[in-house]
Amino acid sequence: MPTTPYRRSLLLLICLILPSLLYAEADPIRYDQVNLSAQASMEVDNDTLIAVLYAQKEGDEMSLLTDTINRQISAALDTVKKTDGIKVQTLGYQTSPIYQQKRLAGWRVKQSIRLESRQGEKLSQILSQLQKSLALESISYTISTERRQSVEETLIREAISAFQHRAELVTGKLGHKTYRLVEMSINTSGRPIHPRKMRAGMMAMESAVSAPSLEAGSQTLQVNVNGRIELQIE
Repeated sequence: MPTTPYRRSLLLLICLILPSLLYAEADPIRYDQVNLSAQASMEVDNDTLIAVLYAQKEGDEMSLLTDTINRQISAALDTVKKTDGIKVQTLGYQTSPIYQQKRLAGWRVKQSIRLESRQGEKLSQILSQLQKSLALESISYTISTERRQSVEETLIREAISAFQHRAELVTGKLGHKTYRLVEMSINTSGRPIHPRKMRAGMMAMESAVSAPSLEAGSQTLQVNVNGRIELQIE
């Protein structure tokens, strides 16, 4: 059916009006809205210590290297499992070639274990035993999941109370009596604890090794509350 001038004009008018209607619905103008934020923080002692040790050998015969590493790690696991209060986990097993002047000269086999405990003294004693055959790679400290959740719940309550106080303050200062909460987001954060890499001198030793000094320290946990309120007109 041919398009008449009237129909062409009507279609053009619809095309001009429709975008403005859609924009008006998608992004309505809001009045008397205020963005606010509040925080609460707490210094918390680290209650969990994590140590990573490894066994590593280099040589020509891969089967001999693998057998040696397997025996060392197995013996270390048996030692740790005899002590209560320490969690142990085996980590990656690595086998890599060694080249000299672009020719295969041997192999390097390595495996690591991860120890985790809330009892620093016990962990320190175990480390002194394991360092007779394993190398100490790193030590790090953190807050246990249970402790973190407990502290964060307390901080959330404090941060929301602080947000409410600010909302009431702003509402009164701007000449209103009440407000409506439009939206709110709650975010938690803590300073990351990076593993402390051990120097080469902390490699495995055949003789007796003194227990390493462990000081867990603390970190700051923080809760941030961000939101928007709408001042109500009486």
